Amino acid sequence: MRRNFALIPVFMAIVFAATLGHAQSAVLDLPRDSQHAKVIQRVGITDITINYHRPLVKGRKVWGGLVPYGQVWRAGANENTTIEFTGPVSVEGKPLAKGIYGLHMLPTENEWTIIFSKTATAWGSFTYNQSEDALRVTVKPQTGEMREALGYDFDEVTPNSAVVTMRWEKLAVPFKIEVNTNEIVAQNLHLQLRGLAQYTWDGWDDAANYLLANKYDLEEALKYEDRSIGVEERYDNLMNKSRILDALNRKDEATVARNKALGMANITQLHTYGRQLQLAGKQDEAFAVYRSNIKKDPNHWLVRTEAARLAVAKGDYDGATKEMKLALAAAPDPAKPTVEGLVKRLEAKQDINK
Repeated sequence: MRRNFALIPVFMAIVFAATLGHAQSAVLDLPRDSQHAKVIQRVGITDITINYHRPLVKGRKVWGGLVPYGQVWRAGANENTTIEFTGPVSVEGKPLAKGIYGLHMLPTENEWTIIFSKTATAWGSFTYNQSEDALRVTVKPQTGEMREALGYDFDEVTPNSAVVTMRWEKLAVPFKIEVNTNEIVAQNLHLQLRGLAQYTWDGWDDAANYLLANKYDLEEALKYEDRSIGVEERYDNLMNKSRILDALNRKDEATVARNKALGMANITQLHTYGRQLQLAGKQDEAFAVYRSNIKKDPNHWLVRTEAARLAVAKGDYDGATKEMKLALAAAPDPAKPTVEGLVKRLEAKQDINK
């Protein structure tokens, strides 16, 4: 007798619905007893997505009962629980390629096996086949606060990792996912800079700045900065080039690039650079920049704040207060609260250079 295998999923759904005592339909969109959920976490530029259904405890014995020990479990309800990675990752220290995986778990009382299956379109774990495993890792379950509905959380998120934790009833099952963010971003930059970004100075400059900030492949960062300067030479990319050269310990070349940048700088750029020097504890260098700005335009409101800082350094709080009040009168509205605060500090004879 021939069997109609196409009816099996419908039959199983009807059986499950009858068992749960919950109205479901093969042809209508009706509420499910275990409702659908999706959680997404980005680590670096890698998205991790878990797609699952949330069974409820409803007073039942879950572990060793509803979910038997020693049997592969769907890690949720209904269709496959799936986990997707948009880039390569490692799970508990073991590598796993990007892709969508069926997420299964093999529970025991003291140890759980987390299974990533290459098959992600099955119903639950009923047709699970170990030969289709992409990866298995072993973790320790933990006790947790009561959770009526099963849920997945992303804990301990860092720029390079996150801990996925399945929580249900009074149990928590964590597994750590790590991403080589710098390597992935560096590879991705090659692709992005073949698009429209390659025709902009700031596309190359942003790429170089990322590598510099993360101290990753500084020689590549220098190439990107030179490409940026080739598109359009600006204060921004020349200054960033000087920082890259400094990081590469090519001090003489760094000085040349920095001096060229400062020669192109406007008042705001010079002021920002001077403040950066001050915050880095380089007061004398900062004051030299302020004096250069004063020569450009002594009446600019930012330059007035610099004159006030120079006066404070000489102990002249009255002169500093006068300059800061002139800065306040000319400052744009968004900057006024900050300048007002500096005026009050000067009137209280506080050193605003500290």
